[in-house]
Amino acid sequence: MKGDEERMKGKVIVRLKSEVSDPQGMTIQQTVAKLGFGGVRKVRAGKFFEIEFDAPDADAARQLLNNLCDRVLANPIIENYSFEIEENP
Repeated sequence: MKGDEERMKGKVIVRLKSEVSDPQGMTIQQTVAKLGFGGVRKVRAGKFFEIEFDAPDADAARQLLNNLCDRVLANPIIENYSFEIEENP
């Protein structure tokens, strides 16, 4: 760690926007039905990332994760993301 930065862990979830078709989710839903799991109405697939990093404070950590999601992890045109931050994991 540098100076007075804290170790952080970000847990990021990226999902397709609700208006975007999800072929992977549809395939999973069809497979679930074929396997006999009743009552499953809809499946939407997504991505999950755990990222460990150093940051001076929670605001800097949020800014880093927002930038990382906007530029690398998610396609903001078709995906939404959310994250949570753990300090000193």
